[in-house]
Amino acid sequence: MSKTLYKVTFLNHGKVYELYARRVESGRLWGFVEVAELVFDVHDGIVVDPTEERLRDEFGNTRALHLPMQAVLRVEEVEKKGQSAIRDAVSGEKVVTPFPLPAKPR
Repeated sequence: MSKTLYKVTFLNHGKVYELYARRVESGRLWGFVEVAELVFDVHDGIVVDPTEERLRDEFGNTRALHLPMQAVLRVEEVEKKGQSAIRDAVSGEKVVTPFPLPAKPR
């Protein structure tokens, strides 16, 4: 039997984050939701999704997130993992980190 999987959508610094986790519960800290056992796609070699890579860099070593209740927009129990995302809170469009370009010669 596979473990339950949750899609957690929350606000963070004007952006809407969508992460997947195996455990979501009322936190031990009053007024917080505890999100633990975060799930990321594991790819060796080429980076397939820069957003997933960015989220893994930011939250990869996190044992548990303690999110303020008012920041949590939605918690969904899902069958399988979809694509994690960071969206603009106003427009809802995905936030894409531009590919770094070399500096222009002088």
